Amino acid sequence: MRNRFGKIFFGFFLSQLLVLILSLVYQQSITLLGYVNISFYIASILLFTSLIVFTVNSGFFDAISYSFRTVFAGKEEKKKSFDEMTPLSELVTINANPLFLVGLLDFILMLAALYVYYL
Repeated sequence: MRNRFGKIFFGFFLSQLLVLILSLVYQQSITLLGYVNISFYIASILLFTSLIVFTVNSGFFDAISYSFRTVFAGKEEKKKSFDEMTPLSELVTINANPLFLVGLLDFILMLAALYVYYL
């Protein structure tokens, strides 16, 4: 349990460091609007990636991957049983929860910075 929160904190710290580095590289200064813009991109990428991984892990694309494998398989692979093929949801073993939590924390911090900007 403690290790999981450490990984999430470390990921959050790295994402914030990435936002500051990209802000310095692209805008040569750290401004509130620049922070909001870049953190929106970083949070969106993290959230979108976590949702894609979650969708694949849920088995949504298993039937599609089975059909592509059977249609485009060679003659030797067609001899394999349909049940012997490993589903796509078992091939992708990435846990989407840390990505989602880090992206959500980044997004919440970006919304707070946006609120401060419009005050």
